[in-house]
Formats: sequence, structure tokens, C-alpha cells
Amino acid sequence: MGIDIAFDFRTDCGGGDPDWYSPTLRRFHRLLWSKPLPSGARFELSDTTPGVYLHHNSALGEFFLSSDAAIATFTRWPALKPITEQLPESENDAFNRIAYTIGGMMIFPGNQIDRQLTINQARGFTRSISDRFDLTLECIRRHYSDLGSPLAATLARYTNFFALFGDFRGYVSFFLLDDLVTDDHSVNFFMPFDDFRPPSVPRDVPTYREYRRRSIEFIEARNRRIKQLDL
Repeated sequence: MGIDIAFDFRTDCGGGDPDWYSPTLRRFHRLLWSKPLPSGARFELSDTTPGVYLHHNSALGEFFLSSDAAIATFTRWPALKPITEQLPESENDAFNRIAYTIGGMMIFPGNQIDRQLTINQARGFTRSISDRFDLTLECIRRHYSDLGSPLAATLARYTNFFALFGDFRGYVSFFLLDDLVTDDHSVNFFMPFDDFRPPSVPRDVPTYREYRRRSIEFIEARNRRIKQLDL
């Protein structure tokens, strides 16, 4: 079976977290990201290492990868309930459904280093990021340019992982994130951006709707790229 870009990973995880319990998501990640790096070396991922989501071990190094639902819908954030509850439940459901298709999913290093937060954890706990993937990608862009960001210390712990892709363009291309950047590889933000100053989350219904629209456009565009791979 190939990659079904419409598959909702919440449907085969037995009520658990799809990022860990969906076997379909794990298989899709392995199929998608087991491929040549910009250097030409192959980044082969294994799903048979006990206790590890996806594993790579070669002359390139050893990497322990985990899945992350990249697009925050905020529909379950208590602080945003006054906004999301003004919207039809059908709209909230539709946003969550597409967010859990493969176009809305990423992998990051999942191993803790020196008992510090992983990338997944840090982007969720850092208020100026608030789990937003566009802001996370801006931090990654700055990492490659040796610029500061709210996630700089976290990303620096995983320098060996990011080095696999050469530069920001290589990272974007490898993970099929082209629709989240401009022609000059600046990030296309889902909300107005002011150098990580607040607010990092929508504060009214119109802003939330625009955030949602841009998020969905990105997921749909990335899903189209994935479909074109014909895996």
C-alpha cells in the first residue's frame, strides 16, 4: 500500500496519541523520509529498534526520531476556547481532521540530551512559539544562519541532525516544506510576525480564521507534493 494523503491518523491509534500509536503514520514516515540526503548519502529509517519510533544508525551518525503533529489547531487549548467555541463544530472538526493527515506531520529528534527538552517539547512549552510550525520553521531557518531565536538552545543540541541537510534550503526540500517558504526561502507565516513578539496565538475570531486558512492551505499543498512522489 502507498501513502494515502487523506488518511486520518486518529482512526488507527486505539484512542492513544497518533504520533506514537498509529502504525500507519509510522509506516508513512518511514516511507517518506528514507531517502537520499542532499549529500547523496541515504537516510534509511528503521522501525524495528525496541522503544524507538524511527531509528537511523550509519557512518552519518545515530539518530532517534519521533513524530510530531506539526500544525496546532488550538481547538483543545483552554485559553482559546472563547474563540474556537464561536465557530461551528464542523469547522473545528474539519481542521483537526486535515491536521492529522500526513501533510500535517513531521519528524524531529526524539531523544533527550542532558535531560533537556526535545524539539517537540520545547516548541510546545515555549510561549513565544506556542506549538506553531511556522514559528518553529523560522527558528530552524535562523539556526542554519547562526541567528538567535526562542528555540536556539534546543536546536543547537541537535546540530548533528540539522547538519544532515546541509542548509535551510536542503532541510526545506528534504521535508517537502516548499509551500511554507517564499522564493528566497523566507518563512510564510500563518499570522502577522514581529520577531517572536506576542501574540503567538490568535486573539480573535478573524485572526484565527486566517491562521486556520493558511495552515490548511499549507497542509493541502504539502499533501499534493507527497502524492506526486507516488510512493
